[in-house]
Amino acid sequence: MVELKTPAEIEQMRAAGRVVANALAAVKKEAAAGVSLRELDEVARDVLRTAGAVSLFEGYQPGFATSPFSGVICTSVNDAVLHGLPSDLRLEDGDLLNVDCGASVDGWCADAATSFCVGTPRPEDLELIATTERALAAGIAAAVDGGRLGDIGAAIGRIGREANLGTNLDFGGHGIGHRMHEDPHIPNGSRPGRGLKLRAGHVFAIEPWFWTGPGSTYVIDEDGWTLRSADRTRGAHAEHTVAITPNGPEILTVP
Repeated sequence: MVELKTPAEIEQMRAAGRVVANALAAVKKEAAAGVSLRELDEVARDVLRTAGAVSLFEGYQPGFATSPFSGVICTSVNDAVLHGLPSDLRLEDGDLLNVDCGASVDGWCADAATSFCVGTPRPEDLELIATTERALAAGIAAAVDGGRLGDIGAAIGRIGREANLGTNLDFGGHGIGHRMHEDPHIPNGSRPGRGLKLRAGHVFAIEPWFWTGPGSTYVIDEDGWTLRSADRTRGAHAEHTVAITPNGPEILTVP
């Protein structure tokens, strides 16, 4: 069942979204060559602790995972694009880093992700990030009262296809509220005009992720979590928690 949130409940989710946005901003500020992924996880952990928020990631173990997640952020580097476990790996100049964070405040959840370059950027990485963010914006713009769920995925998928980027539909956006993952699943590619009718009060985490290569196949590291492109091309991920309102979509994961 896809639950509708009241305006008051959406405001409570906005509080969690603010914490998530601040954690991502703090991680981006501290990310530099020589800094370890585990150190960045501590940066985010401090933000959540100070705000009295609870991590949605730490201890989480969905069906595909072989062990509980051990950090408060996902840190995916270069050809890794989702679910990267924080580790002692130290960033290098030119790395492409994807960071995902989820938190709850007073039982209400928010989830967001961002990708950025460490140190000297590669032009192709900047283009990939910009395209992924453009796809996120397109998906958000399609999240309107009276639309259809398929409109969101179709808008995202169109951007990916036009840029000849690799897209996989196994993981994507999702409903969010009292739990991080609620119905419905929102694949990053679908047919417009199909699926659930969108209504004010729906809240979704919308999250395109792409690879520079045309393939859509991934492999999972021995850690049971880190997902990377099978052809080792670099990837980017962007996500916001978005509420559908009578006045249009509202991004909740902002400072």
